[in-house]
Amino acid sequence: MRNRTFHILRSGCVTALLIGFSWSFSIDAGAADKPEPGLSVKFTASDGNKSKASDFVVLTNLSLYVPAGQSPTPFLSGGNFSADWTGFIASEIRDNYTFIAELSGEVKLEINGTVVLEASVNGTNSAPTKPVRLNKGTNAFKLHFTSPAEGDAFIRLSWSTKEFASEPIAPGALTHAVTSDLQGADQLRLGRELFIEDRCARCHPGPGPGASIPELAMDAPTFEGIGSRRNYDWMARWIADPKALRPTARMPKLLRDSKANEDAKSIAVFLASLKSDSAASDSKDPGPDQAEAGKKRFDTLHCIACHNTPGTSESDPGKISFTHVREKFPSGALAAFLRNPAEHFAWTKMPNFKLTAEEAAQLAAFLQSSADKPKDVSVSADAGALQRGKNLVQTSGCLDCHSLKLDNQFKAPSLAELSPEKWKQGCLAEKPGVDSRAPQFSLTPAEREALQSFGATDRVSLTRHVPVESAARQARLLRCAECHGKFEGFPAFDGLGGKLTPEWMKAFIGGEVAYKPRPWIEARMPAFVAQAAGLAVGLAQEQGLPPQTPAEPAIDMEAAKIGRKLVSASGGFFCVSCHAVGNTAAMQVFESNGVNLAYTGARLQKSYYRRWVRNPLRIDPATKMPVYFDAEGKSPLTDYYNGDAEKQIEAVWQYIRLGSKMPSPAEAQ
Repeated sequence: MRNRTFHILRSGCVTALLIGFSWSFSIDAGAADKPEPGLSVKFTASDGNKSKASDFVVLTNLSLYVPAGQSPTPFLSGGNFSADWTGFIASEIRDNYTFIAELSGEVKLEINGTVVLEASVNGTNSAPTKPVRLNKGTNAFKLHFTSPAEGDAFIRLSWSTKEFASEPIAPGALTHAVTSDLQGADQLRLGRELFIEDRCARCHPGPGPGASIPELAMDAPTFEGIGSRRNYDWMARWIADPKALRPTARMPKLLRDSKANEDAKSIAVFLASLKSDSAASDSKDPGPDQAEAGKKRFDTLHCIACHNTPGTSESDPGKISFTHVREKFPSGALAAFLRNPAEHFAWTKMPNFKLTAEEAAQLAAFLQSSADKPKDVSVSADAGALQRGKNLVQTSGCLDCHSLKLDNQFKAPSLAELSPEKWKQGCLAEKPGVDSRAPQFSLTPAEREALQSFGATDRVSLTRHVPVESAARQARLLRCAECHGKFEGFPAFDGLGGKLTPEWMKAFIGGEVAYKPRPWIEARMPAFVAQAAGLAVGLAQEQGLPPQTPAEPAIDMEAAKIGRKLVSASGGFFCVSCHAVGNTAAMQVFESNGVNLAYTGARLQKSYYRRWVRNPLRIDPATKMPVYFDAEGKSPLTDYYNGDAEKQIEAVWQYIRLGSKMPSPAEAQ
C-alpha cells in the first residue's frame, strides 16, 4: 500500500486517489496525461431500471464486499448498485491468462474491447474464461458488476496462467487515467475528511449518536486533571498558536485580538488549577543509563515511523518532533502518558505499546535528553486571571471538544443551519473579520475549496459508515505503512485483509492478543483501541471478504489425524523444523522461525492459507518457506491421498483448526 500525505503542486484543482487503503490529495497540472496506479471505479446507485447518483474512486484491486442495504461509498445511498472498473491491465510478456470471479451478483469483463467473461452467480465461482491473450504492456480493461437483488454483494476476480495457480490480480498490473469526474469526487472526499478530522461536528452538531459515522464521536484530551499532566507555560503557548508548536496540529487558533496572548495565559492558569490525585510524580532526573536504554527502546519500537529522532538533524514536517516534551510534560507525566496514551484521549493517534514502568521511564529519559529545557515560569496566583480563564474556557468553544464538568456557553450554528453560502464565512472565510470569534484552522486555499464543495452537498455522507473508506483514512493517518513492509518482520500492509481474519485483526490491533505471532522479533505491535474494529472490518471488505469469518463445518478429525502426520518429522513435510506447535518448540530453525501453528487457524483466512501453502513464493519471493507441491497439484508424499496436494492441504488445515488442542506432531507415527 502506498501511504501518502497531503501535498500541493501547481494547478487549480484537487486530485485525490483512493489507492486501496491509501489516499493522496495533490494538485498536478499534468495529472490527466499520466497513468496512475489502480483502476477508476464508478459506483452508481440504482433502483430497478432507474439510475440514481454516481460516485468515483480509485481502487488498486478487483475485489469488493458490501453487506446488504449498506452504501458502497459514503456519497451514495444504501441498496442496489453497480460498479464499473476502468483502466489498463499490464503483462510483462505476451501471454495467455485465465480469469475467474467469485461473486454474488452479475459480472461482465472486457479486455481490449472483447467480452471474455459474463456471468450471474450467487455466492460461488463463475466458470473460468477461455485463455485470454494479453499483449506485452498495457491492455484496455473494463469490469462491470451489478449487486444482487437481495443479500450481500461481493466480487473477487482472480487470474492464472500455466506458470501459477489462480490468485488475486497483482495491484502493480493496474493503471488508469485521471479524469475530471475523479477530480471532482476527490475534492468532495478531501472536504469530508477535513470536516471529520478537524472535529467540525463538535461545534456544528449534525447527525446524533447512532445515526452518524463513528468518527464524529472523536474526542480531544479531557481537561479533567490536565494541570497535573501538562506544564502551565507550554499550555499558554499551545493555546495561543498550536501550529507554531506543531505544524500538523489539528487544534485551531481560538484567540485573535490584541489580548490573545493574555487570554491564552488566563486559560492556562485555569487549566493548571485542574489537578488530579492520581497524577504521576517523580522528581528525579533520569540518568544517562536510562537514556541509553531508552534509545534502544526507541529503535526497536520503530518510533521513527511517526517521530523525528531526538538529538539528530532529522526534520520531517510530517512527523512529530520531541523538541518540546520537557516543556510540555511535568516530571513523571511523560512516562505515565507512554504507558497509557489513550487514558485521557480515547481517539489519540499515539498507540499503546504496553510498556512496563521501567520501559516507559527509559523511553521518556531518551526523549527528554535532547529536548528544550522548560522555562522557569510560575503560574499566576491572581484569582482574577483564574476566573477569566474559566470564563474563556466556557465561552470560546474549548468544551465542544474537551470534556470537563463545566457549563459550555459557546454556541455555533448546527450543521443543518449551514447553508452552502455560509461555508464561505466564519472558519472558512478567506479573510476573517477583526471581530470574528470563529476558530482559525490555517487552511490552504485547496482545503478551503474542498470544504466548501463538501458543504454544498446534503452532508448525508456523515451518516453513512463505509468500513472500506473509513479504514482507508485511519490507516493513512495512523501511518500503518510506515512500519508494515518497511521493517523486518512487518508484513506489507497491502492485502492484510485477505490474509488475516477480521476477528483476529480486531483483537490484535486492539491489543487483546496475549501472544506475539513472531516472538523472536524485538519490535511489538502497538494497540489502537478506538480504531481496531473499523480497521479490521474495512481491511477485510476491501479484499472482497465479509466482516465476519463464515462458520466452517465441524472439524474432520480423521483428516486432522493425517494433517498431524503431514506436519511431523516422521513421514511428513517436517514443518516442525521451523514451526512450533503449541508448547512443542520448533526442532531445527536454520534462519528464521515460522509462526506457531497453533495460532494459524484463528489468524489466517482459509483462502490465503491455501494459496500460501500451495506456493508461498508467489506471495513472498523472499520467504524461507519451501514449495512442496508441483504445478500439476501433486505432492511428493504419495502415502497420503495418493499425493493429491489439495487434499493434503485441507488435512493440514483441519489439524490446524484444533488450535490450542492440537496434539503434538512430535508423537505422530
